[in-house]
Amino acid sequence: MTDVCLCFEVHQPLRLRKEFFWAGSPMRRIERDQLSDFYFDDPENRRIFERVAEKCYLPANEVILEEIRRREDSERTFKAAYSFSGVFLDQCDKYNPLVLESFARLVDTGMVEVMEQTYHHSLASLYEDGREFAEQVKMHRERVWDAFAVRPRIFENTELLYDDRIAKVVEGMGYDGIFAEGIVAPPNHLYRPEGCDRISLLLRDWQITDDMGFRFSARWWSEYPLTASKYASWIASKPGEVVNIFCDYETFGEHQWADTGIFEFLRHLPGEVLKWDHLSFKTPSDLVRDHPPLQIVSVPKTTSWADIERDTSCWLGNALQWACYTYHRGLEGPIKEGDDPGLLETWRVLGLSDHLYYAFTHGGGPGEVHNYFSPYGSPYDAAVTFFAVLADLHHRVKSWVEAADDPFLFSTGTDEFTGDSAWGRKTLKEAVERVEVESLEYHSRRGDLTAWALESLADEDLAGWLQRAEGLRGEDLRAALLEALAGAGGDEGRRAGGGGKKGAAGVGRGKR
Repeated sequence: MTDVCLCFEVHQPLRLRKEFFWAGSPMRRIERDQLSDFYFDDPENRRIFERVAEKCYLPANEVILEEIRRREDSERTFKAAYSFSGVFLDQCDKYNPLVLESFARLVDTGMVEVMEQTYHHSLASLYEDGREFAEQVKMHRERVWDAFAVRPRIFENTELLYDDRIAKVVEGMGYDGIFAEGIVAPPNHLYRPEGCDRISLLLRDWQITDDMGFRFSARWWSEYPLTASKYASWIASKPGEVVNIFCDYETFGEHQWADTGIFEFLRHLPGEVLKWDHLSFKTPSDLVRDHPPLQIVSVPKTTSWADIERDTSCWLGNALQWACYTYHRGLEGPIKEGDDPGLLETWRVLGLSDHLYYAFTHGGGPGEVHNYFSPYGSPYDAAVTFFAVLADLHHRVKSWVEAADDPFLFSTGTDEFTGDSAWGRKTLKEAVERVEVESLEYHSRRGDLTAWALESLADEDLAGWLQRAEGLRGEDLRAALLEALAGAGGDEGRRAGGGGKKGAAGVGRGKR
């Protein structure tokens, strides 16, 4: 028997105002609650969402629902799975709630599984510090519960970004399975990721998926026209226990227009597959339950389903992309120091992988695909716009958030970074509560925290309080540092001479 798993990724980006830089928008005076509309082109995002809803989401959902109901009393049912980005679900609420209702009807049949991903369809899984990745996954889990009242068990990272480290992190979050591109091993089996004990690795069969997703309407293709019967026969001839077909949902009606016959293909596909006695439809969770991993697979270098290279180069393959990616990453700490939900959400939406995707400069077939999806005239326009928005956001963060020029990096010795950092009082308190006491003692002996508070944070009040804790050891030191953070800036601190330049006259410098 061979189990067929039909999976769809559903995502719509939030596009920036293309004229942002050229219209002279950077650094204009605006209120905080205007920031989102200042950066993002809401009328264009609404227009595109409504167009794709009419061409793809609503008619495709109708076809899927009809085929599920056609076989709901049969022993051989039709099943599918979806991975929705959180920003897509938000756009449903904002632009067309009927779209979300139609997806909810699919989930309510019990024949459709909802998978997990990052809320913002981001590259957060690539960050060295996994906290932002975990936060976006948690946000997505809560959003899926609000929309569908289900708890996902299978993880599909943005565009199938995957490596051993990501698999280990996702296993630690409690998921049963994770998808990757089927270039890391023969795709028609399940595997165990290297370094993992429990999670299963499912692989996308990229060849048969791309036959439908990219070549369906290609008249130059030797297999044109692709019929549901022919496609089912290819599935039936696959070796192994599973065939995972995983594509953008927009394939139906948006990338492949209705007049290509794509909806008739989708309508007939379940019946043609089930004509083969050894084929059946399963969800990803069914596959994990029914098929033990064949062997352990190691994937040390990050892969994805993007472009010919199937790695991270479609987002990080040139200097423009790296500059924007690095700039965006660098704003995370100061923004989180500010504890402003609106500002943080704006930063996260700027972390959508699409913004970097548009700045792809390679030519050939991949370049044509990037240009097809891009709202810009060229990748250079995309990079200029994105970088200008990031610079504008940086300007506002400097005005709105009390954060250091550079973060304090905790270590236990020279070049022994613990992974913990602080940008101001809020995140310093969180770090002091969290880091090992050996690290606190190391920095206390050197006077590092005092010097950082004075020179990078420019907080003389805090520097004076932190200096008082120097010389203490163990948990007494931790308690004193937390007391300093609580006392700095209060009435007691000002009476003790801890506020302003005058109160900080005794703060030591140069303890490096």
